[in-house]
Amino acid sequence: MGIFSSCEDVIDVELNDAAPRLVVEANLNIWESGATAAAVRLTTTAPFFDDNVPYVANAQITVTDANGVIFPFNYSQDGIYVSNINIQQDMEYTLQIIYDQEVYTATERLYTVSPLEYVEQRNDGGFSGEDIELKAFFTDPAGEENFYLFEGLSEKGDLLNVYSDEFFDGNRIFGYYLVEDLEAGDQVRFNIYGVNEAFYNFMFILLQQTGGGGGPFETQPATVRGNIVNETNPDNYPLGYFRVSEVSTLNYTVQ
Repeated sequence: MGIFSSCEDVIDVELNDAAPRLVVEANLNIWESGATAAAVRLTTTAPFFDDNVPYVANAQITVTDANGVIFPFNYSQDGIYVSNINIQQDMEYTLQIIYDQEVYTATERLYTVSPLEYVEQRNDGGFSGEDIELKAFFTDPAGEENFYLFEGLSEKGDLLNVYSDEFFDGNRIFGYYLVEDLEAGDQVRFNIYGVNEAFYNFMFILLQQTGGGGGPFETQPATVRGNIVNETNPDNYPLGYFRVSEVSTLNYTVQ
């Protein structure tokens, strides 16, 4: 009987840890009811094998509208800052973040959205033909260029996607939701946001790199440049985006 032996060499992989960059998820939302929400989430990038999210709790954040009204943001928790803002159409809003002695800015305006209308359920979806799939329908306005951010949220999983109306202008279209183990009685919340082409392109690339499950910044973000610039040191650019959207929400109970 032969005896075989082998040895294993330990290979140390050296990863160059770049200096951390600021990661910004800044959203101003207004619903059909007129209710608004303004939140900015700040983190920094981390080394590749670091699973901890480095929250930023010591930044100064404001949004200023085109009339010069300044809305300060207060720190809440987990890198999230909140404010109360009266969001209006045809009004530009400028975000300013002061962090680590550097100033970051972005300017956006409100993008409106078509309301979600109804949900269609199939019980023979997915690759197995046995999964529950949901479609949340809305009607795109004809004759104008529109872009959308779509969310399907439940305890069984979250899905995000972005849509351009290039191929369905003026037609009824749907956002698609399919997750494992969805069953009767589960509650699903659908949100659709009006966005612009720049955000559509930004999120399309980000979702291609990170997948459509969960929030786009739940994992270490890829290096995708958004609309926020570092006024103090342009080379130290941030990651993330400042978005101002009208939102339509539809809650659905799986049958």
